[in-house]
Amino acid sequence: MPLINLVIVLIVVGVLLWAVNTYIPMDRKIKNILNIVVVIAVVVWLLRAFGVLESLGMIRVGS
Repeated sequence: MPLINLVIVLIVVGVLLWAVNTYIPMDRKIKNILNIVVVIAVVVWLLRAFGVLESLGMIRVGS
């Protein structure tokens, strides 16, 4: 995946998360959970985009 696509996706996700946090009235706890879920999803997506998660799948523990 080209680097420009990664940057564009990160910008779009950031702007959407900012818009949700700013303009949609929610309880602070729900916003925190939403932010954590989005950050974890983006980190996992980036790890898969760079091929880190696929290499972790080849590791075997035990017999």
